Amino acid sequence: MADRFPRDGFPQIAFMGRSNVGKSSLINRLLGRAGLARTSKTPGRTRAIHFFRVNGNTYFVDLPGYGFARVPRPLRAEWRDLVEAYLDGPLGPDLAVVLVDARHDPSPLDRELLDWLRARSIPSRTVLTKIDKVPRGSRSAAERRAALALDLQSVDAPLGVSAVTGDGVAALWRILDDAVAAGRRRSPEFAPTRPRAGAPATPNPPHHTTRGRTPQ
Repeated sequence: MADRFPRDGFPQIAFMGRSNVGKSSLINRLLGRAGLARTSKTPGRTRAIHFFRVNGNTYFVDLPGYGFARVPRPLRAEWRDLVEAYLDGPLGPDLAVVLVDARHDPSPLDRELLDWLRARSIPSRTVLTKIDKVPRGSRSAAERRAALALDLQSVDAPLGVSAVTGDGVAALWRILDDAVAAGRRRSPEFAPTRPRAGAPATPNPPHHTTRGRTPQ
């Protein structure tokens, strides 16, 4: 299915993490479009790579979640092959946003993912989702634990974000804008990805890979 990935050279930001970590909710919050990226209370529902073209010049990429035990092993293998084909391809992401649930310590799978990205020289930034569910007095400690568990340097310290309250969203946008501006495949038509003040982003209809896509 790699031949169906976008090949127009626009920068790409990939969102990845364990199943039910809140990828789709965060994408919807960033783009100001509730329901754009489909969410579900059932982990493992995303079974394809979804490309959302934002403002005509950037892609947000929603990758399938990992680590959900109830998904059959053959299907997990298919998802892994699909994700690796994208990340190892010549048009892989300019930034991988690795999402970790702020309520829990990072898992060995989270560490494995970051090590895998580092080995391939794919830039990454760790985001702690659902930070609103962590008491304010405990958030700094949660960020420090995540940084230690994932061997993150201070310049790449994890960022706490909430798709519900909007905490950390402005800071995340700054990271995304910087990544797009420094993109390896920056287009001559480039303009900042962030929606204009007072106006939501206007993504084009997403491109979907079809392997194993969950029925509506």
